[in-house]
Amino acid sequence: MKLVIIIPAFNEETSLPFVLKEIPKTIPGISEIEVLVIDDGSADKTSAVAKAFGARLLRHSNNRGLAQTFRDGLESALFDLNADIIVNTDADNQYNQTQIPLLVNPILEHNADLVLGSRFAGHIEYMPWANRVGNILATKAVSIVSGLPITDGQTGFRAFSREAALRLMVLSRYTYTQETILQAAYHRFKVVEVPIDFRKRSGKSRLISSLFGYAKQSALVLLMGYLNYKPLRVFLAIGGSIFLVGLAGGLFILSHFLQSGQVTPHFPLALVSVAFLLFGSQIMALGLVAEMIKNNRKITEDLLYRQKKMQLEKNNSKSKR
Repeated sequence: MKLVIIIPAFNEETSLPFVLKEIPKTIPGISEIEVLVIDDGSADKTSAVAKAFGARLLRHSNNRGLAQTFRDGLESALFDLNADIIVNTDADNQYNQTQIPLLVNPILEHNADLVLGSRFAGHIEYMPWANRVGNILATKAVSIVSGLPITDGQTGFRAFSREAALRLMVLSRYTYTQETILQAAYHRFKVVEVPIDFRKRSGKSRLISSLFGYAKQSALVLLMGYLNYKPLRVFLAIGGSIFLVGLAGGLFILSHFLQSGQVTPHFPLALVSVAFLLFGSQIMALGLVAEMIKNNRKITEDLLYRQKKMQLEKNNSKSKR
């Protein structure tokens, strides 16, 4: 079993050496360990540090963001390094790399496809109260949307089986944390949490420049994810609510008409009710269209998955020659 540890990094020359030093050299059940640093257009010596410690390096010419960096690291680990298990960790030294075996073991034992390192189930040395509250609320939202009883949906310390990595398609341009959990739930992967340690950050977060901005982006990712995977439920809920309001108004007008023989003085209400009935019906019809689009996307995802599997098999056959 080959383990590839991917480390997205952006201007992390100070903390990256501590991360690379702490990564275990051997893990029971793992025959080979490789480290891949994805330098997201750093202006410092991040790339030089990675090379000095013997890590593989994938470098962006300019900063492309965490989601793209993670996506590129995942694909490189699969197709260039032929990983059986992939662990993602951060370059800021907040995670304890000696706990990587905790993430790997459930996959080795065939008990998980995705393993999340939960800070809230483990030990947090320090986390600002605003970040703590934001993480808890965001995790609750992820848990509700995905249907998975998780305690930390924002953790960057996680492990993927090869099968899970092949199925994942990160579409967000901001972060991968929530979207990958939603996709894991959609594909009915076994998701397991293990408690981990979380250290105090020495500098500022590269991802969260402002709590409000992070919350806004995360909410958008969740909304789009829910729309992608459960469109009919969303549109039926919205359209059905509007339709029921219009129906209630229409029944009131009908009752008044049967008693008095006329619509007045409720003619404006009658117009509004008709508008609500039409608008609600249109939204529900859009839900049916969105559900068909979802089914077509599923076919496309299955074809892409098969293409990835074929590419892996082709790479394996070349490496054996």
